[in-house]
Amino acid sequence: MTQSKWLDAELKYDSGVFNKHQVVITRGQGAVVWDEQGRAYIDCMVGAGVANVGHSHPDVVRAVQEQAAKLMVLAQTLPNDRRAEFLTELVSVLPQGLDRVFLCNSGTEAMEAAKKFAITGTGRQRFVAVKRGFAGRSLGALAFTWEPKYREPFGEAVDNRHVDFITYGNLDELRAAVTDETAAVILEVVQGEGGVRPASLEFVQEARRITKERGALLIIDEIQTGFGRTGKMFGCEHYGVIPDGITLAKAMAGGVPVGAFAMTAAVADRMPAGGHGSTFGGNPLAMAAGVAALRAMKREGMAEQAREKGAYFMEKLRAIGSPKIREVRGLGLMIGVELKEKSAPYITALEHDEGVLTLPATPLVVRFLPPLTISREQIDQVVTSFARVLENVNPRADRQAELAAQAPGQPAR
Repeated sequence: MTQSKWLDAELKYDSGVFNKHQVVITRGQGAVVWDEQGRAYIDCMVGAGVANVGHSHPDVVRAVQEQAAKLMVLAQTLPNDRRAEFLTELVSVLPQGLDRVFLCNSGTEAMEAAKKFAITGTGRQRFVAVKRGFAGRSLGALAFTWEPKYREPFGEAVDNRHVDFITYGNLDELRAAVTDETAAVILEVVQGEGGVRPASLEFVQEARRITKERGALLIIDEIQTGFGRTGKMFGCEHYGVIPDGITLAKAMAGGVPVGAFAMTAAVADRMPAGGHGSTFGGNPLAMAAGVAALRAMKREGMAEQAREKGAYFMEKLRAIGSPKIREVRGLGLMIGVELKEKSAPYITALEHDEGVLTLPATPLVVRFLPPLTISREQIDQVVTSFARVLENVNPRADRQAELAAQAPGQPAR
């Protein structure tokens, strides 16, 4: 079969920073997407945890269609009915006291906002971040991102001299790092890119205690864990902790780009007027989608669905019993399977041979982030497919066959 003209065009004109799959996805519904040939895939990526309510949720589709015919963009200096409605819905589900919101377009932008609000909110400029944490790819957010491969290409332009990195879960390092110069501690309650690692109860609760004691803020990164993904509306609810701020994005508007930094009034009120901004943030189109998505999450009990289905999914994965699996871990429907060898060949085989889309999280972990609406039958299909590729894929043998097939004198690619 000849290569798709759409794939040809994307490979030709794209910037090249993304490692492209060799498939063109053209539509989606619920937990399934289809390629241009009509092949179905169970989607356990959903835009890296974006479509929690499922692809093309009918309420979100209807809201976008109706709003697009009315008004799509408007400066935040001009009040808007959809924006006010969205803010009201959002604050109603946020932890108590987080009732001031800066609206933007992505998780990275939310983290940039959090950084600036923490500085003005405390008058301090040092931060504590966590090893293996991921905070975004802008130069400002990269300062909080531990993995060197994300930072090193940009050299000293990524200034993290004001950031103290601690080991995830290490209470002694946490206590030593937070001082009277610390503006904020920034952490994920489940590290996503860092391998799907839930934090201990003691670590998160001590982060809350020590920041209060020393006048620093606690900012929880809920960009991936938020909106039902972990089995509660927000991951921090598992820990009985209310932070001073939460970064939000991904699933908040059912697939439409949106981001936010939610904070206390004490933090918000210290930012001078005009101290930050966003051209497209809070646009009526995204706000309408967000209202529809939030209401669907509540009405359909999606956090409860994630809790029940996540427990079922992890039980089934553990029952595979493959000697290649080191650990199955996660919270709700944020699940990682750590292998004893590189995960990439298994992720590729799941897509090509089984029609299941998954993500890596570190070189050893296969990450499953399905919609919260995924059915148990679809979970069973995914587990059966995963068990099959674990049994059938032999990366060493496959690599040896690839090398043997090379023409004499031709380098391996």
